Amino acid sequence: MIILGVDPGTVKTGYGLIFKDGGRVKALDCGIIKMNSRSPIAERLTMIYNGLLEVIREFQPEVIALEDVFFSTNVKSAIRIGEARSVVMLLAGLNDIELAEYKPTRVKQSVVGNGRASKQQVQGMVKVLLSLKEAPPEDASDALAVALCYCHRQR
Repeated sequence: MIILGVDPGTVKTGYGLIFKDGGRVKALDCGIIKMNSRSPIAERLTMIYNGLLEVIREFQPEVIALEDVFFSTNVKSAIRIGEARSVVMLLAGLNDIELAEYKPTRVKQSVVGNGRASKQQVQGMVKVLLSLKEAPPEDASDALAVALCYCHRQR
C-alpha cells in the first residue's frame, strides 16, 4: 500500500510517500511544493493542485493522509491552511483515493510519543523510523509523519 502524507500550506506544502507492506514501512519520496507568498492565492492553490496531481499520477497512492488545521489565533492563517487542505481533499475525491485526517497533536503522539513534540523531534523520529540517511526538510518530514501516523493507526 502506498500512502501520501500531506502537510498543507499556501507558501509551502510538504508531501511524503510511504510504502507499507505488512508491518514494514519504507519512504518512497518526499518534497516541498514552494510558492511565492506574494502570488495570488488562486495561483498558489493551482500550484498545489498541479504538484500533488503529478505525485499522485507517478506513485498512485491508495490513501492520502492529511494534517488537520491546528488551532491558531491568526484567523487568516487558519483560513489559508483550510484552502490548501481543500485542494488536497478535492484531489482525493477526483482520484478516488481514501482520505484520512489527523490533528497535529495526534501525528506527533504517533511518531514521537509526545503530542507537543517540536518540529526537530518529529524530523529526528521520521529519520529513525524510516531509516533515512538524513532528516528531510521540516515540511516534508511533517508530511512523512502524517503518513506514518496513518500506518500506526491501521495496526
